[in-house]
Amino acid sequence: MLIIDRFEGDWAIIETENRHTFNLPRFVLPPGIKAGDVISIQVEIDLVATKELAERSKHLLDNFFDE
Repeated sequence: MLIIDRFEGDWAIIETENRHTFNLPRFVLPPGIKAGDVISIQVEIDLVATKELAERSKHLLDNFFDE
């Protein structure tokens, strides 16, 4: 369980079940969220974007070292 403990400026302070805390940028949370609300978070790897980023990076490096 993750609970919105409080807000500090642009950051939400999130508390876990074992009372550890971490910060999330407020803009990633839904509008209207408030202290005391319980949230869930799902993290996924965007494989397509990861591949595109790797290809762009390789292209930039290849062109940088071309003579």
